[in-house]
Amino acid sequence: MKLILNLLRIIVGVLFIFSGLIKANDPLGLSYKMEEFFEVLHLTFLSPYSLAFSVIMNAFEIIAGVAVLVGYRMRIFSGLLLLLILFFTFLTGYALFSGTIRECGCFGDCIKLTAVETFWKDVILLVMILVIFYSRRRIQPLFKGVGIVMLLTTVVSFGIQWYTLKHLPFFDCLPYKVGNNIPEKMKLPPGATPDVYEMMFIYEKDGVKKEFTADNYPWSDSTWTFVDRKDKLVKKGNAEPAIKDFILTDLDGVNQTQAILAEEKPVYLFLVLNTDKAGSGWEEKIKALQQQWKDGKVLIYGVTASTKDAVAAFSQKTGLTFPFVQMDGVAIKTAGRSNPCLLLLEQGTIKGKWHYNDIP
Repeated sequence: MKLILNLLRIIVGVLFIFSGLIKANDPLGLSYKMEEFFEVLHLTFLSPYSLAFSVIMNAFEIIAGVAVLVGYRMRIFSGLLLLLILFFTFLTGYALFSGTIRECGCFGDCIKLTAVETFWKDVILLVMILVIFYSRRRIQPLFKGVGIVMLLTTVVSFGIQWYTLKHLPFFDCLPYKVGNNIPEKMKLPPGATPDVYEMMFIYEKDGVKKEFTADNYPWSDSTWTFVDRKDKLVKKGNAEPAIKDFILTDLDGVNQTQAILAEEKPVYLFLVLNTDKAGSGWEEKIKALQQQWKDGKVLIYGVTASTKDAVAAFSQKTGLTFPFVQMDGVAIKTAGRSNPCLLLLEQGTIKGKWHYNDIP
């Protein structure tokens, strides 16, 4: 029994540390997934706190995983782990049986699991954690000084996430990573049949939210405020391109995607998800880049999900004169994990990506 218990501790501990580290590499990614869960569970009042929840959950997974391995305060951590895996099993079960969420994000964007795989993974983990919970009194610390190990683990768990939020993820597992060619990533694998989705845009006016299609959403009406976008599955396929929503339109609604991707000059995309919530400290660096644009050396476009009026106010406030184009907010959040974020393209290939704190 002792051998089995120790084996289960190793499996559970390593899995939680691995899962926590992968998500700590990109806490913003998990916060976006949490917002998706909050929406389908009608808990949108929690959305403003999604990043805090993400950071805390990632840190706890790492800390709890180490605690299980070294036998630190197992009466507390075994109970907390049991509560956490029960919560995860509920969420993954809901994602599987409701069909409203395609991926749970349990291993971030680096390791993709289907809803079925994720649910059964959590069921197996639940069984193993139940054994650990009922045997918690038999588990003793492996050595003296485990408290120091736990303190160091806590510092590292939060420190990693602080760094990635102030810069960018250590490992970019998204389709917009440096070296990828966007047009190639927009293609389906040979012989594949894509899913067919209808994009639904949610806008708010006078406290009332309304859904629009891509044909009638009020992109030019400043009285409507963009809230979210969701995809409605029309027909199930057997594959989809890695990048499927990279669509750039100017502020009058004209599609500029192919022209920008085919441009021979270096093209900088200054991604500003929300002009009202953009970070600061990048202004002088972007103005230096703007001067290169004025000298004809490069092209630069602002890319935003904000309205035309918000863009005008933002440009006037910051002194930016280069043109802005609009793109779906989900695509912007996927392309750059900071607001703002700078991408360098050469004929559609991503040659550089920088957090606004690191713009060269």
